[in-house]
Amino acid sequence: MNRPGQHTLRGDIFGGITAAVVALPLALAFGVASGAGPIAGLYGAIAVGFFAAVFGGTSAQVSGPTGPMTVVMAVIVTDHAGNLAEAFTIVFLGGLIQILFGVCRVGRYVSYTPYSVVSGFMSGIGVIIILIQTLPFFGLATVPGGPLGAIGSWPELLSGWNAHAMAVAAISLGLTIFWPSRLRAYLPAPVAALLTGTLLAMFVFTAAPVIGPVPTGLPEFHLPQIGLIDLPSLVQPALILALLGSIDSLLTSLVADSMTRTRHNSDRELIGQGIGNMVAGLIGGLPGAGATMRTVINVRSGGRSPVSGAIHAIILLALVLGLGPLASKIPHAALAGILMKIGWDIVDWGYIKRIRRAPRDKIVVMFVTFGLTVFVDLITAVAVGLILAGFATSRWMETEELKGVTAIALPEADEALTREEHEELDKLNHRIGMVRLRGRFSYASARAIAQRASQAALGHDVIIYDFSEAAHIDTSAALAIEELLETAEDELAGVVVCGLSGIADKTLRSLGVFDNIPAGRIVAERGEAIRIAAQLINDGTGTH
Repeated sequence: MNRPGQHTLRGDIFGGITAAVVALPLALAFGVASGAGPIAGLYGAIAVGFFAAVFGGTSAQVSGPTGPMTVVMAVIVTDHAGNLAEAFTIVFLGGLIQILFGVCRVGRYVSYTPYSVVSGFMSGIGVIIILIQTLPFFGLATVPGGPLGAIGSWPELLSGWNAHAMAVAAISLGLTIFWPSRLRAYLPAPVAALLTGTLLAMFVFTAAPVIGPVPTGLPEFHLPQIGLIDLPSLVQPALILALLGSIDSLLTSLVADSMTRTRHNSDRELIGQGIGNMVAGLIGGLPGAGATMRTVINVRSGGRSPVSGAIHAIILLALVLGLGPLASKIPHAALAGILMKIGWDIVDWGYIKRIRRAPRDKIVVMFVTFGLTVFVDLITAVAVGLILAGFATSRWMETEELKGVTAIALPEADEALTREEHEELDKLNHRIGMVRLRGRFSYASARAIAQRASQAALGHDVIIYDFSEAAHIDTSAALAIEELLETAEDELAGVVVCGLSGIADKTLRSLGVFDNIPAGRIVAERGEAIRIAAQLINDGTGTH
C-alpha cells in the first residue's frame, strides 16, 4: 500500500476514470429514484464530486449522490412536487449548514469512532455491494429495497437469467482478479475489465443489457427561494440532509484513512462537502456525500490525491456535454463483475481473521454494526455500534488497575527516566527516540497515539516504545500502535519494545501487533532497550 505522498498522476488519472465510470450509472439511478430526474443525479455527482475534492479534507475521497441522501431527497421532492426550486433550496441550505459544522469544528468528533464500528461498517458495505450486484451479474435489473430486495428477487434467477450477461460478468470478474500485476501500472484491472466487457457486449454477447441513453445538456440555475414564513419548513429537512451527509462523508473518510494510511481533516471535509452541496442546489443537482464504494474504487485503481476526485467530476461533465453515447454501450454485467471484486476487497478480512484472538466485546460490536449495516441502515448501525462500544469501554474503565491518565511522554521532558538513562541517550546525540505510554488507551486515544508518537521519529534512527506504565490498550489503540511500528520499521533502522506486562501485553500479542518485530528487540527493562538501540547504531544498522 502506498504511503502518503507516494501517489502518482497516472494513478490519480486511472482512479478518476474508473470512479467516473462506476459513478455514471449510480448517479443516473439515484436521480431517477429521487424523483428529480436522471440528469439531476449527474449534476449532483459533478458538483459535489468536484468541489468536495478541491476544498475537502480527505485526499482520496470521491463524493457524489449516495443511497441515504437520495432517500431523504425523495421525500423532499415529494413534499415540494409543485415547486422543485424549493427542493433545491433545501439542498443549498443543507450545504450551508455543513459549512457551519466545519467552521464550528464539529467534524473532529469522528475520531472517537472505535475501530470495531468502522470495521463492521466497512464489511457491511462490502457485503451490500456483492448482494445488490447479484442481479445484474445474471442479467436482471436491480430492484428497490437494497440488499433485502435483491435477496427477495433471487428466485427469479432460476428462470430469468441471461446467458450473455453472465458471460460478460464472469469474464469481467475474472479480469479484475487475475489481471497480471506487471500490467496494472499501465492499465488498472477495473479499466481493463470495463473495456473488455463493453467490447464483448458490442460484438459477441449482444443480448447483455447496457446502460442505454445518457442525458446531456448544461444545467439551469436555481436561485434559492427563502422566505421568512417558509424558513422553518426549509431548515428542518436541510438539517437532516446536513447531518446525514456529514456522518456519511466522515465515515467514508475513516475508510479512506484505513486504506491509504493517511489522516483526514474532518472539519475541512465538512466545509468541502458543504460547498459541493450548495453548488448542487444552485444547478439542480442531488445532494451528495463521501461515497464509500467510489472512494474504494478510486484508491484501488491508484488514486491518492484530490486530483482523482476532480478528474472523476470532469469526466462526468464531459459525458453530460455530449459524450454520453460512448457510455451508453457499457453493459451492466461488466460493472457487476467489477463491483463484485470491489465488494470483496472492502470486507475487513484482516480484522475477521483475528476474531479468535480479539476481545469478545469488540467482536460483538463489530458483528452488530455489520448486521445492522446490511439489513437495516447505516445511521442505525453506527448509532448502535457506538453505544455498544461505549458500554464495552466503560467495563474496563471501572476496574481499579485501569485508573490513571492517558499520556505519551517523550524523553526530552520525561522525568521518569533515570540520570543514567538520560546520559545514555545524550551520548548518541539523541539518535535514539523514546515513546513512553502511560495509563489506558482506547479508541478515543488512537489518533492521539499516531499524532504524538510520530513526533518521536523525527531526527532519530531507532525508536524505543516503553509500555511499562500502559495499564490497558483496546483494539483500536492496538491497531494504531501496529501502524506506528510498521511505519518505523520501514522508514527507520529499527524499533525496540520494552516493559510489556498485564492486559496491555495480552491484547497487543493476541492481535499480532509485534509479529514483524524481531524477538530480540522485545525486552523487559528500559535500560536494556536503550543498550540494544545503541548497539544497533554502533553496528551500523541504525543509520539512515
